[in-house]
Amino acid sequence: MALPELSAEQRRQALAKAGEARRTRAEIKELLRTGSLTLGEVLERADGDEIVAGTKVAALLQSLPGLGKVKAKRTMEELGIAENRTIRGLGSNQRAQLLERFT
Repeated sequence: MALPELSAEQRRQALAKAGEARRTRAEIKELLRTGSLTLGEVLERADGDEIVAGTKVAALLQSLPGLGKVKAKRTMEELGIAENRTIRGLGSNQRAQLLERFT
């Protein structure tokens, strides 16, 4: 399947939108890393912000202080969360388990 042809303006807009999404996700992860934002606050933000909702859970957990790739992966396995899951894709039980574990 061929990709659609984009005009120069459409391509510029798509690049700007993608850049904004990357900046927003990086900011959220940095705020988590420094403790300025809690996991609960991020999950609340995801309810109203599509960019935050599209953040991978693994990347979010790795941003928590004291959690690296291995502990984040192990936690996700224990809670039954797929590696490629985004915040948007979390079920209510998975959200509750994450909050219980990291609050």
